[in-house]
Amino acid sequence: MANSFGVIGSPIEHSLSPAIHEYALKKVGLEGASQKIEVASDGFLPFIATAPDSFDALSVTAPLKELAFQRADVLSESAKAVQAVNSLKFLDGKIEGHNTDGLGFMNALKSRYGSDFADSHVVVLGAGGAARSIIHALVDAGVASIAVHGRSEENVERACKPYGNVFGFSLVYRPVDLIVNTIPVLGRTPESAVLQGVSPDSAAVDIAYEPRTSEWLALYEQLGCETDNGLRMLAFQAAAQLEWWLDQTFDGDEILESIK
Repeated sequence: MANSFGVIGSPIEHSLSPAIHEYALKKVGLEGASQKIEVASDGFLPFIATAPDSFDALSVTAPLKELAFQRADVLSESAKAVQAVNSLKFLDGKIEGHNTDGLGFMNALKSRYGSDFADSHVVVLGAGGAARSIIHALVDAGVASIAVHGRSEENVERACKPYGNVFGFSLVYRPVDLIVNTIPVLGRTPESAVLQGVSPDSAAVDIAYEPRTSEWLALYEQLGCETDNGLRMLAFQAAAQLEWWLDQTFDGDEILESIK
């Protein structure tokens, strides 16, 4: 029987997830297709009520990850830890929720830099669902500290509260070993300088992948930082997601090559 996958969120037109899903299905000799579905926050509950009739599984992107967490009947430990879901699976009348963002981010770091940045000082820009997933994974990997910079004090506090070495935006360490931008491109304000504490020895990761080099990432490239955009994280979180859906193993680097 053919598999039916999709990705939901808003905006969604730029998403490469369907191409990844179909590549993976072909790779393991399975039939199926995947599609993009534009779903805004206020349309999530009506959509998800009938989704099991049409889909086997869905990838979930902004702004729906917290809504998916609230709606899921069964939650993985990673989803519970960050209170956000980026992967849904419909099985035996239940909606199962999982989060592969943190694992995907850490595997992408190892692929790009050969390191999980244990004992490092990190800055995370943004405090939404993706940021919380990344923060949780970095803490598990043993980073020395994380400073979170976000516009919403409530979201920053929520991101910091579970951890003893994650601090609010007022605390900046020097030097910064790794800086990660999780803010959606459309929600960013123009920046003319890199963050204080960042040097050419710092690594800079923008989890956005459209455009391939954002204005923010270009600033860090000009400084001389080793940079990466969000394609690698997309590929590695998808590898973990597809493993959960299909009980098959996928190579994140191979997926990355398929979408470059």
